[in-house]
Amino acid sequence: MTEASATTARRQRRPMGRWKATIAVAMSNYIEAGSIIAIATSMSLWEEAFGLDSLAVGLLSALSANAFGAAIGAAVGGPLCDRHGRKFIYTYDLILYMIGTLFAVFAANFTMLLIGFLATGIAVGAGVTAAWTYIAEEAPNERRAGHVGVAQLAWSIGPAVGFLLAIIVSPLGLLGARLVFAHLFVVAAITWWVRRGLDESQRWKDQQANPNRVGTYRGFLQLFTDRRNVVALLFLIGVYGLWNTVAGQAGIFQPRVYEAAGLDSANAQNALQVLVWTLTSLATYFGFMKYGDAVSRRLLYFIGAALGVVAWSVLIWGPPGWTSLLIFAIGWGLSAGIGAQAFYGLWAAELFATRYRASAQGVMFMLVRVMVGVLSLWFPLMLEEVGLHGVGALIMGLLVAALVIGTVWAPRTRGKSLEEIEVERYGRLLDGGTSGGAAADAVGAADVGAPSRR
Repeated sequence: MTEASATTARRQRRPMGRWKATIAVAMSNYIEAGSIIAIATSMSLWEEAFGLDSLAVGLLSALSANAFGAAIGAAVGGPLCDRHGRKFIYTYDLILYMIGTLFAVFAANFTMLLIGFLATGIAVGAGVTAAWTYIAEEAPNERRAGHVGVAQLAWSIGPAVGFLLAIIVSPLGLLGARLVFAHLFVVAAITWWVRRGLDESQRWKDQQANPNRVGTYRGFLQLFTDRRNVVALLFLIGVYGLWNTVAGQAGIFQPRVYEAAGLDSANAQNALQVLVWTLTSLATYFGFMKYGDAVSRRLLYFIGAALGVVAWSVLIWGPPGWTSLLIFAIGWGLSAGIGAQAFYGLWAAELFATRYRASAQGVMFMLVRVMVGVLSLWFPLMLEEVGLHGVGALIMGLLVAALVIGTVWAPRTRGKSLEEIEVERYGRLLDGGTSGGAAADAVGAADVGAPSRR
């Protein structure tokens, strides 16, 4: 028995409860997405209440969970997650999140609102990074996409609930917006309580128990000195970073995009978004979770990315009216369920060794959110000055590039344990000695860019 297979055998003897742990940790994605939607649906109300201009709106968006706030959290949380454990992050990040939501609930001025948005952003940046890492490490090998998909499902349910709540509380004005943030506080409090009883990641504990393990900071430096890690980082930023630069603007500024497309009613905009995210939830469950471990991941990714390109093409250049809006909502909703973010959560865990798996996700998530943040500073002004057609070329360029990168360089990892993938990519288990034999000869088989049979 090779070392990789022996490690996998030990993992399979873990007690039941994986789904409970997966769901509890995946709630980081619910509150992340819920935060973004709470901001998006309330921004016009904050503008009016505090007399904000477009630059202030851009600053709030850029420093929130949608961009720089999450980037800071990911940059700090990733290395801490590798050094102190996955449970360390998902035990304490929600405390900061709850403080941030309270600032938003009781915000009396721009400064309080900015502090609240920044605090929640930092918390979700750290929490989402730890969540994706933990879920993938605890998932059965043959159902890893199914478990990672739970995080994506939570991420899509969050906006669906958020937009529905926005419709319900719209008659209350700014008070309604505060209530949406209050519901996120309650969800975060319940999630924090449930997580207290979860075990630490067994893979992280095994890695920490090895007397020859590499220290966290030395391992962090290897992310940028080992060619295999650099290539994987570039690949995942190309897949997720480019796509999320578009999705990030849609998350915060979709009401403004709909206005530019001719839909002015706030309730109609929110209803359309409920449709988008309901379809995302359905596509995540019946598409990614059901088939991500059973069919060609390259094909599944291509279908999701292509649907996104078609959806935005119709919204930008199609005839104005409800037909184009509905085609966009259906296409973008289905696309998000089986597209870049779901695969990013899966591939980001698979393509890096345990010693720096969370750090790698922290670096990537930071860079991705910085990309979103930079564009968020200017996106409202761009929409005002050049309109939807003017920003259409930028949106389409980003989506098409993400489609090509993810389809052409999809890695072959389906059905393999994380240890098997690590041996194939690095030649050995980095903190467990060499496995030798045929496994060592398989170096590179799972490398990004290898022709995919899956």
